[in-house]
Amino acid sequence: MEKITLAGGCFWCTEAVFNRVEGVNKVVSGYIGGTIKNPCYREVCTGRTGHAECVQIDFDPSKIPVETLLEIFFATHDPTTLNRQGGDVGSQYRSGVFYHTESQRKLTESFIERLNASSEFDAPVVTEVTQATPFYEAEMEHHEYYDLNKNQPYCRAVISPKINRLLLNFSNQLKN
Repeated sequence: MEKITLAGGCFWCTEAVFNRVEGVNKVVSGYIGGTIKNPCYREVCTGRTGHAECVQIDFDPSKIPVETLLEIFFATHDPTTLNRQGGDVGSQYRSGVFYHTESQRKLTESFIERLNASSEFDAPVVTEVTQATPFYEAEMEHHEYYDLNKNQPYCRAVISPKINRLLLNFSNQLKN
């Protein structure tokens, strides 16, 4: 097993995407990169703690390599907007890869270089690449949020299109 921590805006979105990916054993929503211990959602939402909403992913690299996780990550959020994902604005919604190994760092930096050299996006990728710091698990009401609330307006408007993009572009990577 290996771990990687990804911040792609709202953790409900990122969790919903990676829960569907083969080789991913566990996805936990939480907070990373901030200045206080054990932050709560209410504190992180202010943007003053420095944390990003994120997911910590336990995965089997023999079933899904880091490169494929990065492909899915960069295809299912906008890595070109600083501290923003759609209507969610603030540093807590920044794009970030919080690596757990030197190999993950190198692969991520190389992946971003390739994206910036391509015409994949209309603007440069601003995704933060930082060594993982303490991860704090989000409150229980944030776990499996999309799957438990698919008919909520936010889920329908923001998360469902990301799931549809995943289904369309990564169908061979999905769990049965």
